[in-house]
Amino acid sequence: MRMQNNLGHYRKSYESRVLTEKEVDPNPIQQFHRWFLEADAFDGIAEANAMAVSTLGLDGFPKSRILLLKHYDEQGFVFYTNYNSEKGRSILAHPQVCLSFFWPPLERQVIIQGTAQKVSSNTADHYFQSRPKGSQLGALASPQSEVISRSELEDRLKQLEKQYQHTEIPRPDHWGGFIVLPVSVEFWQGRPNRLHDRIRYRLQTDQSWKIERLAP
Repeated sequence: MRMQNNLGHYRKSYESRVLTEKEVDPNPIQQFHRWFLEADAFDGIAEANAMAVSTLGLDGFPKSRILLLKHYDEQGFVFYTNYNSEKGRSILAHPQVCLSFFWPPLERQVIIQGTAQKVSSNTADHYFQSRPKGSQLGALASPQSEVISRSELEDRLKQLEKQYQHTEIPRPDHWGGFIVLPVSVEFWQGRPNRLHDRIRYRLQTDQSWKIERLAP
């Protein structure tokens, strides 16, 4: 079978919306909130909170993976993970991370650069207890990023199901959240002829935000 690997003819014209400096909110979190609500309400977007989290690994290579945003406010953007995973260890060693949202039906991207730090134990406990029991057990069963067989993983889960059949499941110490404190937030709106709108907010030393237009 011949493999088709020339994708040069793949093209899409972005013509649905515009983004100007006059219409954006002075605060990038409020602007994100505005766009997120539109994405979340759009029928063609299954998970508006899905994002690529990019980190610098301990091996020196960058790596991106899709996670779900679980909370955001004026302080930053929160997601949860296993601190002992490849991702967790990378963030603890190199806390500068990038979050990227892509909402194709709206022809929009948001790119957030910031510094990650652990959320409090109380915050992690509260979120862990709000998860379905199966997800709680999965967090205990999986030695995330380690080499393992499927049968071993399923056996670990069965043992934990018996162990916690009638008791509350405690949050493991190695599982918790990161909050990304943004220093740069870029909003990308697709436009015709590849002249896309790119509006970037950069955090200043006085904690104000500078708004700039970038060339596409």
